[in-house]
Amino acid sequence: MSELIAKDREVVVPGQIVAKGMDFLPSQGTYRNKENVIANRLGILSVDGKVLKTMPLAGRYMPKKDDTIIGKVIDILVSGWRFDINSPYSAVLPLKDASFDYIARGADLTKYFGLEDYAIVKITNVTSQNLVDLTVKGQGLRRLRGGRIIKVNCHKVPRIIGKQGSMVSLIKDATNCKIVVGQNGWIWLQGEPEMETLVYKAIKLIERESHTKGLTDRVKELLNNKGGKK
Repeated sequence: MSELIAKDREVVVPGQIVAKGMDFLPSQGTYRNKENVIANRLGILSVDGKVLKTMPLAGRYMPKKDDTIIGKVIDILVSGWRFDINSPYSAVLPLKDASFDYIARGADLTKYFGLEDYAIVKITNVTSQNLVDLTVKGQGLRRLRGGRIIKVNCHKVPRIIGKQGSMVSLIKDATNCKIVVGQNGWIWLQGEPEMETLVYKAIKLIERESHTKGLTDRVKELLNNKGGKK
């Protein structure tokens, strides 16, 4: 008989049995040993039907092709720009992927992206040697001007976004702020100063309490009490 031992959103540790029986299927962060599904890392258990996986509590972002992220220019090269992407590996934005205009070699590249600039970019390739290529050719991809950057645990990004974008939409509607959540845990927001501060508090609440129940209600309460639109 199959049985779920650990609860959805429960913190589990490596070696912990989270389910018994062949009905449950191991996914990321879990594995099968005979009749048992076992956690192989410290994380939060996610139960999606019969599929069990764990979301890490900590760790840096590991780049994946087609992820939309926020990066920061840390070097200007002859052939493009090098970005910090909150990962053990930096990434490169080649000239051909920086603009729909032709950029001649030897041009002043700071006209497009300067040192310390942030941008919304998309990962086009990750090689077996962890060389990461970026593009800003695509809907919503661009150099960021103004606003502020919030840095969070990249593993909490799905909770900050919410199902079908429900959580981030809730915050946007209450504060009238523009918000872009990068898959790498860097978030850009822009709005009235008091509302930017409110967004920061809401996002940090979600990051801190992402594994708890009733989180959406607590976020709504924070937004209502601090002057956000109901």
